[in-house]
Amino acid sequence: MTQDWRRVYHFWFPDGLDEADLEAHLRLHGWWFGGGANAELMPLAPLLATAHAGSLDPWLETPLGRLSLILVLDQFPRGLFAGRREAYAGDEAALRIAREGLAIGHYDALSRPWEQIFFLLPLAHAEGPDHRARLKQVVAMAALVAAEAPERLRPLYRFHVGQARSHLEIVSRFGRFPHRNPILGRASTAEEAAWLAQGDLTHLRRPPGLKPS
Repeated sequence: MTQDWRRVYHFWFPDGLDEADLEAHLRLHGWWFGGGANAELMPLAPLLATAHAGSLDPWLETPLGRLSLILVLDQFPRGLFAGRREAYAGDEAALRIAREGLAIGHYDALSRPWEQIFFLLPLAHAEGPDHRARLKQVVAMAALVAAEAPERLRPLYRFHVGQARSHLEIVSRFGRFPHRNPILGRASTAEEAAWLAQGDLTHLRRPPGLKPS
């Protein structure tokens, strides 16, 4: 298991996505981001420790292997540890791996919009001094993904562009994601507290047309 990235890849991206219609992709989006995948992640949870130990680094040799390791470090903790500080424990490593992949052409080798979006997410997720610059990059690259996506799927990928823009606005205003403050034990500023009280949290938004599970 630890040496085969394909188990992770095919778990996250089921067969048939190339032919699936928008409704099927919306359902999968709900599974990814709405908590549906969380319980199903448990059998793969040991990969987290294996990844942090460096034992999955051979996956970095190929674009899809690198993407699979990004999923383990960026997405799996968010599902397994939702609402806990451990949810963000893989962000720094995922960011490093994604940036390296951008530099060596692994991102450019990806041909499907869902692969590209998940490859970019660490640039949006990891807080840090260059966060705003990274989010500007994500907005631009996500817009290109949406423009080049199959026509039937473009509404979904335009939603991702909007999400990236909203994250950029938040980080430009606050320098961080305020919704993480209570999870990470950070005190919110008065401005952050007022914003949080409005309840419109970008990371909880769902694409138009996505039916409640």
